[in-house]
Amino acid sequence: MDKNNIGDMAWLDLTVDDAESVRDFYQQVIGWKSDSVSMGDYEDFVMLSPKGGDAQAGICHARGGNAELPPVWLPYFLVADIDQAVSAVEQNGGAMVTDIKSMGSDRYVIVKDPAGAHCALYYKG
Repeated sequence: MDKNNIGDMAWLDLTVDDAESVRDFYQQVIGWKSDSVSMGDYEDFVMLSPKGGDAQAGICHARGGNAELPPVWLPYFLVADIDQAVSAVEQNGGAMVTDIKSMGSDRYVIVKDPAGAHCALYYKG
């Protein structure tokens, strides 16, 4: 991992009950395009730039591992060490919302800061 990227926002997700309607909303309001991502029984969406087609964000259903997430834009911040970051969350008045999850060699966790705002900590393995 490029250590210069630590602290950068790596991704942005929105988790909602009706991802199709919200996808359509952002397509009409912002002009984003979308691509489907199979989640097994359903599909979530990657939202794409209308010009270059670059991935901008994800719009996900509040199902499975995302069932407990609030319907807010959730930034994923890059960390150098996920275990150390989780320890720092707990030592500094925050709380874990999920357990640490793996996606290939990457690891991430959803946390709350002391004010109750949610974000994800993301380690790119």
